[in-house]
Amino acid sequence: MELLTERYTKEIQGKTSCYDRVVITGTIPQICYAQGMTSYLYGKGIKIFDYPRFTEPYRDKINENAKKLARDNNIEIEFVKKTHIRKEDLVQKSMEKNGKTSGLVHIISAMEACPTYKPYHNQITNKTYLNGSQSKCLHYYFYFIDETLGLMYCRVPTWCPFRLQIYFNGHNWLASELTKAGIKYTMLDNAFDNIDDFEQAQTISDSLTIETLHKILDSIAEIYCPVYQEFDQVYHWSVMQAEYATDIVFKKQEFLHSIYERLISTAIHTVKPENIATFLGHKLNGNYQDEMGNNYNIRIEGSRIKHTMGQNSIKMYDKFGKILRIETTTNNISFFKHYRPVEHRDGTTTNEQAGLKKNIYSLFPLMQILKSSNNRYLEFISAIEDEKAGTDTLSQISQKKVENERTYKGFNFFDKSDISLLLTMARGEFNIYGFRSKNLQKNLPGKSSSQISRILKRLHVFGLIKKIGKSYKYYLTDLGKSMILTGLKVKNLVVIPELNCMRPI
Repeated sequence: MELLTERYTKEIQGKTSCYDRVVITGTIPQICYAQGMTSYLYGKGIKIFDYPRFTEPYRDKINENAKKLARDNNIEIEFVKKTHIRKEDLVQKSMEKNGKTSGLVHIISAMEACPTYKPYHNQITNKTYLNGSQSKCLHYYFYFIDETLGLMYCRVPTWCPFRLQIYFNGHNWLASELTKAGIKYTMLDNAFDNIDDFEQAQTISDSLTIETLHKILDSIAEIYCPVYQEFDQVYHWSVMQAEYATDIVFKKQEFLHSIYERLISTAIHTVKPENIATFLGHKLNGNYQDEMGNNYNIRIEGSRIKHTMGQNSIKMYDKFGKILRIETTTNNISFFKHYRPVEHRDGTTTNEQAGLKKNIYSLFPLMQILKSSNNRYLEFISAIEDEKAGTDTLSQISQKKVENERTYKGFNFFDKSDISLLLTMARGEFNIYGFRSKNLQKNLPGKSSSQISRILKRLHVFGLIKKIGKSYKYYLTDLGKSMILTGLKVKNLVVIPELNCMRPI
């Protein structure tokens, strides 16, 4: 299939893929859960009901550390009462005022929810321990410019168990690396609108080293939450949220505008739950319970369509009218699977497909998975955008064919039987894992095994499916995928609306 990036090479300046928004959480292993904190207190000879008194000195030390950092950097700590105020706007104003371009640039404090523990005495077992709970405490947001990761923030709670939250943007990291490599670029917000060498930039983006990131995170904890060292522990870093963006930079806004409205309007009507699952590398089954759907809205930066599947989503929007961005976001990286060693309860280890671990070292395999997700979406919109090729294909497959003196009728998108068959083959799980005759028979009730065999032969004659090796498994060909997408598009977005607009004679 010819992609948009290939079809409009002369109109495109370049393409980059890299992490966008990444949020990391830091936890102190021994005290990040109630049972562990209980054991820690018993080990130190501290009574469980003295827990509040035990943690107060740490609160005071974090407060003093924040005040010292503010004094040393000539910054005033800004307390925010209202939750609707965007902290980023406050930081931007502060940077414009103080002119800081490196190091600590602003500190914000706010009362926010935090996990905590409450002492409890079980009268049945006569044991005293801590239970997990939720409360509120003062949080500090330290905004600073790191020489490698650019503008970041570290959110530090003043109450135990001191769970940190650190944010950075992958585009800032890539910008830093491009500067080191001597490659010139320009940016609009968090997007590159020009890079002297797009191919080299992509090579650099793909070479993200997690070890470097780990060292930076450890140093951030030492500066902004030094009390953790008193527990003789190191922070464990996990991925809370990650966004991976593919940006196609057009030379002129006018050209992107000429094709974007068509892409958006078609995607709104043609993307079904099965397609969303396919984009994200999953198959949809009847046991799936989370929300799925499409959402379209218009923002200052441009219009956007978003497809969600539980805590994951893929969206497309025109950034500043010049950049076509496809972005996959995950708030639960274990949703995605890859081939890795799995440890079992009996102590054995096997290599198999399993969900990603949530630690930061999963960022590298996650990058490959999310890039593939973006590429599948790019393939989809490339197919629905190419009207001429799709229309020509529809014309070919709607005509009858003769093979070995036997006639096979063409496909009709207004025939109930044909449309049911084609929609069944377009299911997300069939696109990823293929299908057998029994799968078709299950989804096409009333069809006998001999009828299914004739259907498969007909699909094969028209080049819509292919057989894999000596197996009995079939996959849609590129022609099959393109034909189904275009057929649905022509029927739902052109023919039916036109007929609805016609007045009866």
